[in-house]
Amino acid sequence: MTPPFSVRTSLHFDRLAETLTRRQPDFAARYDRARAILGHDPYNRARQHHIKKLESIPAGAGQWRLALGHFRFRYDVAGQDFVLKYCGLRREDTYRDR
Repeated sequence: MTPPFSVRTSLHFDRLAETLTRRQPDFAARYDRARAILGHDPYNRARQHHIKKLESIPAGAGQWRLALGHFRFRYDVAGQDFVLKYCGLRREDTYRDR
């Protein structure tokens, strides 16, 4: 059974994913998990995943975010396709006062 949503990636995402694959040994598994989750429920209608619609982000700039551990994936949904725009690590000091 094929998922109802198909996956596309931007060139920017491809470059980031290549770098993370070399530097982070667990990125490939997280990326596969992200594709599986987004292929079935990119809007998080089942409320089972850490997916959030980002406010004040224009269309085409990654309006949705999926958090898997320390990795963040930003994507847009267009019809039956979702386009991965960004992947990166959440830094340890992201939410701490400096």
